[in-house]
Amino acid sequence: MIQVDKLQKKYKGKVALDIADVTIKKQEIIGLVGNNGAGKTTFLSLVLDLIQPTEGGVFLKDKNVAVHEDWKQYTGSFLDDTFLIPFMTSYEYLEFISKLHGWKKGDLEEFLEENKQFYGDDFLSGKKMIKDLSKGNKNKTGILGAMIGSLDLLILDEPFANLDPTSQQWLRIKIQKLAEQGVTVIVSSHDLQHVTGISSRIIMLEEGVIIKDVANTENTLVELESYFGAKIQEQTN
Repeated sequence: MIQVDKLQKKYKGKVALDIADVTIKKQEIIGLVGNNGAGKTTFLSLVLDLIQPTEGGVFLKDKNVAVHEDWKQYTGSFLDDTFLIPFMTSYEYLEFISKLHGWKKGDLEEFLEENKQFYGDDFLSGKKMIKDLSKGNKNKTGILGAMIGSLDLLILDEPFANLDPTSQQWLRIKIQKLAEQGVTVIVSSHDLQHVTGISSRIIMLEEGVIIKDVANTENTLVELESYFGAKIQEQTN
């Protein structure tokens, strides 16, 4: 599904990301973890062709994302609210995204009905523009938009942030259902409990380098908490 080949990104000569080789298979749920500045968002931005690599490339279904655009038809993503259109309402934005994917109005209504537990009754009926929404409702709008279309790949950066507990649980279940239906998912999150609760595989970045790439097991959360706890001790000593 995803092949990373000698991928490197530098800013003003400083290496922000350096990944020699990674393969992500269809239906995997990848939990991407690491401290701020570890390279998580840089990696996701390279996968989505939002920035250009200094060296190497990212290949989706054997095609370089920087050269081909086929991947845009089957990839949904939400990294932050810059993906949104601030002077639209949530419904207008989702309608806009659905039209880009060739959906009819009935398709969107069916999608919203299917996922209505994720948002409140007044979320889509209100006239409030996205720029005036709470951070949580902005995230809900972006996450729903990322799920529109015929997905093979879903990429979410900090999707659990600013969501209430019910919405967080809904999202966890939804991601796992999508994977069961054949979707590959990459979730970057600081919330170790959520990310280990849904992922089949954990990739940890530190200073732009992968330092751990393992199958998620019942011991993974404890191992991650121990690792980051040790980091706190290092900083205080």
